[in-house]
Amino acid sequence: MEPRQQGLLDKEPLKEVDEDMVSEVDLTNTITEEEREEMENELIKLDEEITTLKQVLASKEKRHLELKQKLGITPLSELRQNFSKSWYDMQTTTAYKKTSETLTTAGQRTSVAFSNLGNAITRKFGDVRNSPSFKSFEEKVESTVSNIKSKVGGTGGAGSFEDVLSSAAQASAQDTPTNNVTENSER
Repeated sequence: MEPRQQGLLDKEPLKEVDEDMVSEVDLTNTITEEEREEMENELIKLDEEITTLKQVLASKEKRHLELKQKLGITPLSELRQNFSKSWYDMQTTTAYKKTSETLTTAGQRTSVAFSNLGNAITRKFGDVRNSPSFKSFEEKVESTVSNIKSKVGGTGGAGSFEDVLSSAAQASAQDTPTNNVTENSER
């Protein structure tokens, strides 16, 4: 078995001897006293410049606010302007344009599909109406209505299916109480 070489990620804690070595290392010895003084002076100058810049910025922000007030620019108008600009920027993006075109195309295709569906339903109703079964039913209804009219005392002539439906609708409308009231008030 080979002796295990210890690396940086050993799980064993540092021993006292190792800790003493670490504490003896002095990182400040890497710079001279003259360099240290120079760095401290530079640090002081930077602090002063930062303070000055903060004061200048505060003064400029105050003037900025005064000018906005004189021009009547309110936070609400700025918000509206920012929103309008953002909306415009968004509308000019490629993604928005592609999405808009896709939705427009989908809407047009949906409209065409519904139109075709309506045409197909209308055609089917026409086909059903012209079918022999419906014609037979229509003739039976006309015959029955004709018989009823002749027995009740109406005209004996048989009309078309539409005529029969119209006369039934008129008879039904005359029987409703609201129509009777309006007919009486008209007389």
